[in-house]
Amino acid sequence: MAKGYWIARVDVRDPERYKDYVAAAKPAFEKYGANFLARGGLHHRLEGGVRARNVVIEFPSLQAAIDCYNSPEYQIAAAIRQEVADAEMVVVEGV
Repeated sequence: MAKGYWIARVDVRDPERYKDYVAAAKPAFEKYGANFLARGGLHHRLEGGVRARNVVIEFPSLQAAIDCYNSPEYQIAAAIRQEVADAEMVVVEGV
């Protein structure tokens, strides 16, 4: 079974409140087996626009990645994130 990945590009507008998002998202990530491969850090633009924070999260399957996002636990966190950050997020299937 192929793994699933969240790829998120984020500009945080309120770093203090973003900490609330991180804390609120933790139960969903634990429940669905999330493994953070990249979370912020240095990056170099090669093409196109950029955001300040780039995140790659691995899940055991594509369905687990989708279920995590749609879970009641994560939706509480997402509401916080949407208030304090601008983001693009996609879920992709691994090879």
